[in-house]
Amino acid sequence: MVKLFIGNLPREATEQEIRSLFEQYGKVLECDIIKNYGFVHIEDKTAAEDAIRNLHHYKLHGVNINVEASKNKSKTSTKLHVGNISPTCTNKELRAKFEEYGPVIECDIVKDYAFVHMERAEDAVEAIRGLDNTEFQGGMYVG
Repeated sequence: MVKLFIGNLPREATEQEIRSLFEQYGKVLECDIIKNYGFVHIEDKTAAEDAIRNLHHYKLHGVNINVEASKNKSKTSTKLHVGNISPTCTNKELRAKFEEYGPVIECDIVKDYAFVHMERAEDAVEAIRGLDNTEFQGGMYVG
């Protein structure tokens, strides 16, 4: 699996549109859009290289998008899916909540859910135990 970073996304771009664009080059395992950038997880290295070669500077809704291999902050981080995020919750607030359990590498809110990357797996397990089905700005679930 190769994680690709897509930058300079136009506001009109949808997750389904990006997924369809990348599926021309290989199986897309995950697609997340966060404001004007996103990430696509594509199944294999050859497909990822083809996507980068063909889609870097591709014009989407009149804007040239950037496509490159994502530079992981940590190879050993544990990714948590956090659901039922309040529309008023900020990245900073969510990060602070999870940092009560250990170092957070990355925190991205996508609509009403988020992905939180914890540095250590054991901290991620504790965060799940401590935060799953808890009330935080309207309730959330962690998994």
